[in-house]
Amino acid sequence: MGGAFLAAAVLARLGGRIGLPTIPLFILAGILLGPHTPGYTLLSNPHDLEMLSALGLVLLLFYLGLEFHLDDLKTGGRKMAIAGGTYLVLNVGAGLGFGFALGWGTSEALVLAGVLGISSSAIVTKILVDLKRIGNPETRPILGIIVVEDVFLALYLAALQPILSGADSLSAMLVDGGKAFGFLLLLALAARFGTKIIGKLMNTKDDELLVISFLGAAVFVAGISEMFGVADAIGAFMVGLMLGSTASGERILKLVHPLRDAFGAIFFFAFGLSIDPGDLPSVFWPVVAAVVLTLAMNVAAGLAASRVYDFGRQATANIATTLVARGEFALILATMAAAAGLDKRLSPFIAGYVLLLAVLAPLAAGRSHWLARILPGPRGGKDGGGDGDDDGSGGGGKDGDKDQQQVPVSV
Repeated sequence: MGGAFLAAAVLARLGGRIGLPTIPLFILAGILLGPHTPGYTLLSNPHDLEMLSALGLVLLLFYLGLEFHLDDLKTGGRKMAIAGGTYLVLNVGAGLGFGFALGWGTSEALVLAGVLGISSSAIVTKILVDLKRIGNPETRPILGIIVVEDVFLALYLAALQPILSGADSLSAMLVDGGKAFGFLLLLALAARFGTKIIGKLMNTKDDELLVISFLGAAVFVAGISEMFGVADAIGAFMVGLMLGSTASGERILKLVHPLRDAFGAIFFFAFGLSIDPGDLPSVFWPVVAAVVLTLAMNVAAGLAASRVYDFGRQATANIATTLVARGEFALILATMAAAAGLDKRLSPFIAGYVLLLAVLAPLAAGRSHWLARILPGPRGGKDGGGDGDDDGSGGGGKDGDKDQQQVPVSV
């Protein structure tokens, strides 16, 4: 386990020097030190990290729930709903069609719809911070689309779980689905109306007791969720949603951050351990086709969002390239697919797809001005900077943000 942490840290440090995000590097560390790669094998059995990997997944979604507030749905209102809905229709719809075109099976197609359709909020946020675009006008709709995706993800995973569990008949599937949505509804009602009670139970001035309390709550509810057919990650997300609205929410957010980073790295590392590089050539062309399709759908979604918000070409390019990244959510679906015994080609396909896009996304976002030059539409409108700015920051002039009004955005 110590070797896993150190290997992930070394690769992440090296990759950070050339601007690569950490997620694909953690996966790469697992691949290089796994049983399927020649050379030194750190762990011969990926299942040795199974519980720690599950904890990493739970903490990733718990943290996301803490950051997400129900009031976020009201901010931006109709425009955010249109932009986010359009993004999902284009990308999830294209992913579903792509899945059926591959002919791997209906369940596999439904998994691929989520894999190709949902961006990585972690990588998207990191790109916005690294490129100093937090104050850009197009950042608000980008984060709005992420919020809509998060809501969709919770519902999609809850609906997908009974299908992947292999119900024997339509009636059994409906029963499983009813149990899952009933439990999810119970958690949603607790998040909406039980905040005061939960806040009092959680409230303590002692950081040690607070850490033990929220960690116990997240893991316990995640385990109960699995018993009702809801993905454990979604149970943890709902606990985060509840606790994020309490008086202790800000403290919990700070205290869980290092835990999320540490065990999240193990989750990505463990996923890499399960990947056999020898399987990647067999899915090379499907991965390339999926990447091209995702790039095209993101450009279309960027154009649609820009029409809603009256943005110019540079802001359109910024939206299209920033949202390209795929990461933690795709790997969650890969884990569910593997547990359900679906087509074995799914795991190497998702690994190759995530690795390629996680590397391409920050590079493309930093050079979005190249895309802006060839996009259709007027040069005017509210923009993320001048068309064709050579620094790729998305801002006007040398400073990137001087020529535009700063828009406060909460990340």
